[in-house]
Amino acid sequence: MFNPKEIRIADFAYELPDKRIAKYPLAERDASKLLVYRSGKISHSHFRDLPGLLPEGSLVVMNNTRVIQARLHFRKAAPEGQKGALIEVFCLEPAQPADYVLMFQQTGSCTWHCLVGNAKKWKAGALRRSLDIGGQTIALSAERLDGDLIRFSWDSDTLTWAQVLEACGELPIPPYLNRQTEESDLKTYQTVYSKVKGSVAAPTAGLHFTPAVLSELTQRGIERAELTLHVGAGTFKPVKSERIEGHEMHAEWVYVPRSAVEALLNHGGECTAVGTTSVRTLESLYYIGKKITANPEATEDELKVMQWEPYENDEGKMISHIQALRAILGWMDRHGTDALHTSTQIIIAPGYRYHYVRRMITNFHQPQSTLLLLVSAFVGGNRWRDIYRYALDNDFRFLSYGDSSLLEPTGEEQRSGIKD
Repeated sequence: MFNPKEIRIADFAYELPDKRIAKYPLAERDASKLLVYRSGKISHSHFRDLPGLLPEGSLVVMNNTRVIQARLHFRKAAPEGQKGALIEVFCLEPAQPADYVLMFQQTGSCTWHCLVGNAKKWKAGALRRSLDIGGQTIALSAERLDGDLIRFSWDSDTLTWAQVLEACGELPIPPYLNRQTEESDLKTYQTVYSKVKGSVAAPTAGLHFTPAVLSELTQRGIERAELTLHVGAGTFKPVKSERIEGHEMHAEWVYVPRSAVEALLNHGGECTAVGTTSVRTLESLYYIGKKITANPEATEDELKVMQWEPYENDEGKMISHIQALRAILGWMDRHGTDALHTSTQIIIAPGYRYHYVRRMITNFHQPQSTLLLLVSAFVGGNRWRDIYRYALDNDFRFLSYGDSSLLEPTGEEQRSGIKD
């Protein structure tokens, strides 16, 4: 029997010349090219034409996360006349408080899981810097705790952590752009519908949308639902193991409102997903519904979707994708909540059976990445190679600021990628 854990990442390599990586976005978001893959045939259009390529009355689901200015820079204290080492502290995930909403409302102090750049130069002691926020001068300090924990403190009981980050943080654009963050990125590296702060990377498929495209979707009776997955730095983590069994996915926080579950149910459990983050959140709903069916009183922590959960051999415990959605709504009713808060570590690779996503809007991803595995699982077999070859041959721009694609395979095409 086919075991997805045995997939060799080398089988998902392709040559991506640096000149094909878009270092900056186009001046007009919806002017980007749109590759259309439908029932085995490839063509191309422009993103502004997207509404006319989707079924009238269908459902589009998008991730409304907002990228935070997660990079902070400090200089170590040094003797007079000398310059202290520059230390970068990259905020990855809130620790205390762990809730994203509460975190950004904190005053005085908070603790994050962080990556530290130039860590060898910071062995002990607190780092400090002075900030001017709205005419108020405050002192900000960073102190290393156990492991990757960093405690930030600032001498103000009125300024929130959100205001501190806005004043001194830097937006973390992808490392493969090989350039510094610029003022323009503060706008262009956010979707026009971003709302909920928490990501350290943008859900880039959504960067192509404009108010005009959103308006035309509405005019065509295409419903939109929003959910939230806060993208972690793990999205850029390369697969270094020969087989994907050795690659650990980072858990990412998800928030799914009742309205999104109801919209999905009203559309027969089928939708168009904008971006791989929406895909991973939507597909995680099936396994959350299964957990609830087995344990109706499960806590939010117990609903976390583990990396290899979709591939466990539990045919006797299978439920329909509609049953899973109804189970989630029932769980919300019992817990008196209008939203689901949990996390997902799901990896989607060849061998995966999609439950809710029928069409996918996504950019072109790095070679040998887990995102490419997800696309391969969606279109089936080696069809991703035909799609990417077409994109390269027709001057499509790649990665975060690049062009987009609309993928709509048949069910038979997807099943052909699953080996017995």
